[in-house]
Amino acid sequence: MKKTLIVATRGGALAEVQTGIVISYLQKIHPDIEIRVKKIASEGDKDRRTTLWELKETGFFTSLLEDALIAGQADAAVHSFKDLPTAIRKGLTIGAVLNRKFPEDCLVSAAPIKTIDELPKGAKVGTSSLRRTVQLKRLREDLQCVPIRGNVDTRLRKLQQADSASADKFDAIVLARAGLERLGLADKISIVFDPGEFIPSPAQGALAVEIRADDSETRELISKLDEKETRVETTAERLVFAALGCGCHAPAGVFARIQNDAITISAFNCDPDGKNYARAAVTGPVSNAETLALSLAEKIRSGH
Repeated sequence: MKKTLIVATRGGALAEVQTGIVISYLQKIHPDIEIRVKKIASEGDKDRRTTLWELKETGFFTSLLEDALIAGQADAAVHSFKDLPTAIRKGLTIGAVLNRKFPEDCLVSAAPIKTIDELPKGAKVGTSSLRRTVQLKRLREDLQCVPIRGNVDTRLRKLQQADSASADKFDAIVLARAGLERLGLADKISIVFDPGEFIPSPAQGALAVEIRADDSETRELISKLDEKETRVETTAERLVFAALGCGCHAPAGVFARIQNDAITISAFNCDPDGKNYARAAVTGPVSNAETLALSLAEKIRSGH
């Protein structure tokens, strides 16, 4: 009898494209299995009004997919890894972390620019991330960072209203590069930020496949999707966040990069208003990644 694998995903163009990436890899490795997609609208997809930093709970974009896993209604769930809380839900585990090519944040401008200094004075920049807001304000104090919600297409449409009389007009918006790349919209990007300087969310750009911890059959099916270096980098990033006690939408960021046999982890944390800003970095052997992550969190906490 042909094996059937049910994969849960959020609705929306980006989620569906990302799930399609995972499925295409799986079909190449296991051409003999049938894969079905189960679309689930997350709480984040239903509530497009609340700014992200006002959310009271973690897992705003992932919890309903996890409910389906636990209930046995799906065998695997595809997530943007940055959306998953650092504490994995009891009974679940991350079965695979796919190679990430684009961890960076990027800026999309209504007018052609090559540097952030070319934005007009007092430019209105759309972002619902306190992490991005803090870093933008450190680059340009005069920028007006305004909350913006909705999927990528919705945000781009609001940017295109920049020459109109709309109250929602923006001069620029900040998005994750990975989303634009996967949607075939890389040509919209004006500036790609250096992730070592403009620090992204932990695990940004990576896709994670979550499964039930006791489902050894599914674990075996997806294990070949796991990319070792990305797993190590994202594990270190999430460990820093967990040690700092940060929520998904905190004004904090962390980025790890492996080069040869060394890993460098950079992070910052501050208050929601940008005060008490602390930033640090550590470098050491890849084999000591978790110890380095914990030492970095301690550096940030102590302000060194």
